[in-house]
Amino acid sequence: MINFHIPAIDELGFREALMADPETMSYNDHWGGTIPFPKERWESWYSEWVAGGGDCFYRYIVDENNAFIGEAAYHRDSETGIVLADVIVLAKYRGRGLGREALIRLCECAKERGIDVIYDNIAIGNGAIKLFLECGFEEEYRTDEIIMLRKVLRSPEG
Repeated sequence: MINFHIPAIDELGFREALMADPETMSYNDHWGGTIPFPKERWESWYSEWVAGGGDCFYRYIVDENNAFIGEAAYHRDSETGIVLADVIVLAKYRGRGLGREALIRLCECAKERGIDVIYDNIAIGNGAIKLFLECGFEEEYRTDEIIMLRKVLRSPEG
């Protein structure tokens, strides 16, 4: 059982550690693996992703003990205009269905906030492809590097 938590700016140390964990970020090896998230970036990032609302949604995933175990987010891509999902669970918590639960909840939150369709571009060979397909995403297209997955949350008519 998971919940979402809106992090305070002083709780972003968890995100910094999450992004720096090689095992957790191994899914991102094709694009460089870990991602630096130094404290000097926190304030501007927080303003856009957490406090800004609108085109960004960001939450920590917390377990039944209120421990931070990952993140769930979406944002509107500035180049394509599509809404991209993001669910990352710490490696040591994977394989328990927590990512599935977080992805389902993320889609519900997006739908509640008026998002009609949500996407994710996942590296070919990444095990998360199966999870997304099991949660109702469908293949939009693929290249040699990625598979673009898409889920209709609600028809544009309502």
